[in-house]
This record gives sequence, structure tokens and C-alpha cells, in this order.
Amino acid sequence: MVRYIRDYARWLDKQVFFLSAVFIALLIFINYYFHVQHFLYNLPLSLEFVCWYFIFLTAFTFPHLLQKWLYQKPVNSSRQFRTLLFIAPALFAWKMVWPIYFHFSNDALENAYWNKVVYWPAKLVVMIACLLVLWRTFNREQPFYGCTLKHFSLKPYFLMLAVMVPLIAAASTQHDFLNVYPKMMRVNGLINGDFVVAKKLLYELSYGIDFISIELFFRGFLVLAFAKWIGREAILPMALFYCTIHFGKPLGECISSFFGGLILGTVTYRTKSIFGGLVVHLGIAWLMEVGGYFGHVILSVRRT
Repeated sequence: MVRYIRDYARWLDKQVFFLSAVFIALLIFINYYFHVQHFLYNLPLSLEFVCWYFIFLTAFTFPHLLQKWLYQKPVNSSRQFRTLLFIAPALFAWKMVWPIYFHFSNDALENAYWNKVVYWPAKLVVMIACLLVLWRTFNREQPFYGCTLKHFSLKPYFLMLAVMVPLIAAASTQHDFLNVYPKMMRVNGLINGDFVVAKKLLYELSYGIDFISIELFFRGFLVLAFAKWIGREAILPMALFYCTIHFGKPLGECISSFFGGLILGTVTYRTKSIFGGLVVHLGIAWLMEVGGYFGHVILSVRRT
């Protein structure tokens, strides 16, 4: 894995990388300084969708336009490539914005809880359906966007998780982190009656399912589908796009997502499998849940 990352770093055009990093840093500054994501969340759904689509499209196409500007290198002329270039931001903007609601119970709390639990699995089903259509149309010559265990080994990914443990422990002492994690805070007030622990675990499982959507879309689709036309050049645009979906998360998490996207994208490009990234992503997500839980416990002890 280290070799994959080293080889990609040597291959990557340093001027393109530097300007792309400056550009995403500017977007991060604008978002967190002016609280752009809070403004967008209060817009009508259709307008919020358009705004997120524009943000995603801008981040995703910037490295391609940069190459054209710096080296007079035209954006890939393939009609299929350009079609996917505009479809991809729309698909994730829908996932991010559009609500899914079911009526499960006349009990308001019970209904709210179950809607939160089914939200991520329902979005995953729609995402898979959309990506299957795109795969059958544009990329049938490869396995379904990284869904293969060939060249897959768990050991290096567990080592990556081990490295993350002290970093997450340190983050768990920060107020901006504890304002977001654990996600369980969103359902604590909704759970009543029996099976409290089981319902909390079910929520965490549902939350974890969202990372299947993330890995399938960003590493499977944005890297492996686009690599058909541009090879390793697909990694950097994906990382910029990936960073923008973290607007609203703690600042440190947002910044690190850019570099994490580059690492996971590189590994996926070389192994042609998304499962390593999925192990890392799920592990980090659940470690952050645990870190957030203990962070709040320690904070409450200090207050008393």
C-alpha cells in the first residue's frame, strides 16, 4: 500500500496538485468563514440541490480545467466521459439533499426513529440502482465499480486504522468534534420503551451502511469508471469532490478528507477493489462514534 501511494506521489504533477490544493483550501475557507452550508440547508430543496450541484461540479472539474489551462491539454473529448462528468455531481447532490420519508407508526418518536434508521439503507438502494444503470451503459467491461475481492488483504487496512486511533482520541477532546459526534445523539431522544440498546446498535449499523454508498460512489465510480478514459488522473478530481461533501463536519475532518480521498483513491485504483477503503472508512466512522461517546462522558464528569 505504501508503494502505491509513493508511486502516485511521484507521478502526480506537482503544479496541478498545488493549485488544486490551494483551490480546495479556498473553498474550505469560504464555507467555514461564511457558514455556507448552513445557508444552503435553509433553502428550498430544489434550490439547495442546484447549489450543491454547482459546488460539486466546480470541485470535480477544476483539475481537468487546470490541465487545459496549464498545458493546453483538452478535456477528454469522449462523449461518454463528458456525460458522466456532469451526471456524477447530480447523483450525489440528490443523495445529499433529497429526503426519504415513510410512515411507520402513529407514535411521533417511533416514526422519527425508524425514518432515521431506514434513511441510509434506502439511499444506498437508490444509489446502487443508479450506478448499475451507469455501469451497464458505460463500464460493463470491468467488475461493478470495485466490487471484487481480488488483490484484497485486510492486514494493511487494519494497520491504517491503528494509526488513526490516537488521532481520533485527540479529536474527541475538541468541542467542534463533540458537537457532531456521536451521531447517536440524533436518536437518543427518539428512543423509548423496550430494546433501547438494540435500537441504538441498529442505528449505528444503519449509519455504517452509508459508507458503502460513499465508497461505491467515490472510489468505485469516480475513480474506476473515469480511469477508463484518464487513468490515474481520475484520483485528484475525486479527492476535491470528496472534500466538499464534508462541509459542515469539524474543520479538521474536512481538511483530512482531501488527503484521505487521495490515499483511498490511489489504493482503489491499484487494487481495483473498494473493500479496503470500506474497511478503513467504516472503522474510522465507528471509532469516531466511540470517541464522541467517551468524549461526552469525560466532559460531563469535568462539569460535575
